[in-house]
Amino acid sequence: MKRDCAVAVLPAASSSSVRARRRKPWVTPGRLGIYAFLLTAALFFLVPLYVMLVTSVKPMAEIRLGNIFALPLAPTLAPWHNAWQAACTGLECEGIRGGFWNSVKITVPSVLLSIALGAVNGYALSFWRPRGANMLFAVLMVGAFIPGQVMLYPLVRALAALDLYSSVPGIVIVHVIFGMPMMTLLFRNYYASLPQELFKAARIDGGGFWRIFFELMLPMSLPVIVVAAIMQVTNIWNDFLLGLVFAGSDNLPMTVQLNNIINTTTGERQYNVNMAATLLTSLVPLALYFFSGRWFVRGIANGAVKG
Repeated sequence: MKRDCAVAVLPAASSSSVRARRRKPWVTPGRLGIYAFLLTAALFFLVPLYVMLVTSVKPMAEIRLGNIFALPLAPTLAPWHNAWQAACTGLECEGIRGGFWNSVKITVPSVLLSIALGAVNGYALSFWRPRGANMLFAVLMVGAFIPGQVMLYPLVRALAALDLYSSVPGIVIVHVIFGMPMMTLLFRNYYASLPQELFKAARIDGGGFWRIFFELMLPMSLPVIVVAAIMQVTNIWNDFLLGLVFAGSDNLPMTVQLNNIINTTTGERQYNVNMAATLLTSLVPLALYFFSGRWFVRGIANGAVKG
């Protein structure tokens, strides 16, 4: 009888302990610290964006009042119109739209070529391992950490010798060269996380280098391709130095023309136009992050940046 009572008491005690754990207070010092950090980080990035956005729709008369955090009393989109097609980027006053299309012409082929070559390199280094693969990978990794400024002059001389200097193909080649080490590392780490049995089974079935790549590896590479695309689009679209040196005066990207608008010294400084031009320049990377953020996180979780 006593044994039965003891057995009957145990579930009650265990249920009470579970209930006590469930009654843990929601507000804890650790949770408050996490939310305080997240709120501070959000304000750190959102406050400058708010100031830029508000200033870009204010007339100059309100900007001269000096209250940068105040909402506009008479909002206007004229600064955005001027920034797009009327602001002076040097001797020409055609706005930043020309730089936008130049950036598109530079970014699209550069991203496609660097991702394609990086995927093939990563696939070969992960599964086929040709002779000297480790040495080649080490050279690529060393290249990833060499400052780009060191290679500017040799690249200028090489492109000039090939008659590609100050042209869109020339700047595309430069971006592909600079993106190759990181893209190779990204795809190599991703393919190294895949089961080797898949590759071995494909080899037993008679698959060759390109057939395995296109029919097996590439369809499984969507997460890492999205990560690579976001990284390359952001790096190439936001590039200033390489575009200034290699693109030529007829193909200057958006960032270079933005610098020309902001640093114009003739006439009154149009802060609203400068802010509008800055926001227009950053729209493409921001839109890319907003619309593909889920795939970016999935690619990271699947091993795209592990290793």
